Amino acid sequence: MERFIRESAAIVEVELIKLVRDPTEIISRAVQPLLWLLVFGQVLAQVRGIHTGQLSYLEFITPGILAQSVLFSAIFYGIAVIWERDLGVVHKLLVSPALRSSLVFGKAVAAGFRGLVQAVVIYLIAFIMHVSLSLDPLKIFAVLAAVMLGSGIFATFSLIIACIVKTRERFMGIGQLLTMPMFFASNAIYPLDIMPGWLRVIAQINPLTYLIDALRGLMITGGESVHGYLVDFGVMLVVFAALLFVAVKLYPTLAE
Repeated sequence: MERFIRESAAIVEVELIKLVRDPTEIISRAVQPLLWLLVFGQVLAQVRGIHTGQLSYLEFITPGILAQSVLFSAIFYGIAVIWERDLGVVHKLLVSPALRSSLVFGKAVAAGFRGLVQAVVIYLIAFIMHVSLSLDPLKIFAVLAAVMLGSGIFATFSLIIACIVKTRERFMGIGQLLTMPMFFASNAIYPLDIMPGWLRVIAQINPLTYLIDALRGLMITGGESVHGYLVDFGVMLVVFAALLFVAVKLYPTLAE
């Protein structure tokens, strides 16, 4: 266990150094949630056909936009791994004595830290827009934990895709194909109870739905988790563990 933690921490450190040296991706990713909240959220707030209970539509959509930022940032994480393969970095890692599980887990945790940056941006934007945010320290800590877990899920999923397709062009195509359906087949911008039955079934097996559900109850004053926090975090942990297992098995094939 000590070896696993030490090696994972080394991978996280390397990834964070790369992020600090070139933060342009994080800055560019921050523009999208700004547009969603300022434009999309403000416009649909005037539409009375979407029933969001005691929350205003802007309050309802804010956790969904945070989850969207986490998804869009993490799902393309695999393209960096393909770049590393082309540069020979993956080959060097694979011939090292490091555990394969620590290599994959370290990248997932590093993606989680990227997600934390997105969370800070969303909180700042929401605060400026007078969204009723819950500032309970325990809830904020739980939000950050949920963001890191969600980022880890989608980054690991992205790594699995990278191991399967192995080329940047195919990866970009598949990544773009997956992101918007996952976003719209969730409770990010409308509640589950107004969805048609078939879409509700898809949303119930979409891990993004459980991330948003947890964030909505934790971030917003008066918000609540429909499924319950135990279910939300439990589902995400199970999905992360399953994806991590698959990614560890496939990661060595990336060098082939």
